[in-house]
Amino acid sequence: MNIEELEQSTKIRAKYLRALENEEFGLLPGPTYVRSFLRTYAEKLGLDANLLVEEFRAQYEELEPVEIQPIASTPRDARRRAPTPRFGPGAAIAVAAVALLAFLLILGLTGDEDNKPKQTVDTGPTKTQPAAPSKPAAPAPADRVELRVIPAFPTYVCVDRGPERVIYEGTIDSPQTYKAPETLRINLGKRSAELRVNGKPVAFDTNSPEPIGFEFTRNGSREELPSGERPCA
Repeated sequence: MNIEELEQSTKIRAKYLRALENEEFGLLPGPTYVRSFLRTYAEKLGLDANLLVEEFRAQYEELEPVEIQPIASTPRDARRRAPTPRFGPGAAIAVAAVALLAFLLILGLTGDEDNKPKQTVDTGPTKTQPAAPSKPAAPAPADRVELRVIPAFPTYVCVDRGPERVIYEGTIDSPQTYKAPETLRINLGKRSAELRVNGKPVAFDTNSPEPIGFEFTRNGSREELPSGERPCA
């Protein structure tokens, strides 16, 4: 098989196939695409895809360096004790005089208060109203449903707004976004693609080679569709 035949059968561009053959992985979009292309190419040629992917990871993927933060030490000046102030006899006498004057002043003020008759006002029993329990506000539903499909490599998709209302059917090799007022359904040919609904990722089993289908609604519900009920099925 030549490169042109493989490009048609694998849906991988010829320049990427040549880069895989020459181990020029820097010409590909990124490690995720390299692993996906390696797996598809190996399956087409009858090779062990897992072995090729593991060799790529061991030889070309680098671990991110771990940044080590130094432990800050306490400055020597902070560990030194502040000198204890010393007071002479004159200072002690001055402090005692100030304290005596303050005591006499407080005694005179409290004596005047004691001579005045105290008045009390009866306001009656106080009733405490119980606070009403607060209810958490329910999140407002979105004004539409938006589905974004991010394929790792060319993938068949069929998207509709309900039975007999197909929006798109075909193979995509780049991220695509589909919108609808109430409901969106998708039939995904390969599980290597990433799905996001209203900005949130959709989790599903990506290890199975079987296609998968979903129905998404504006209120946030999600339902996996059996094979006979998927769009374009």
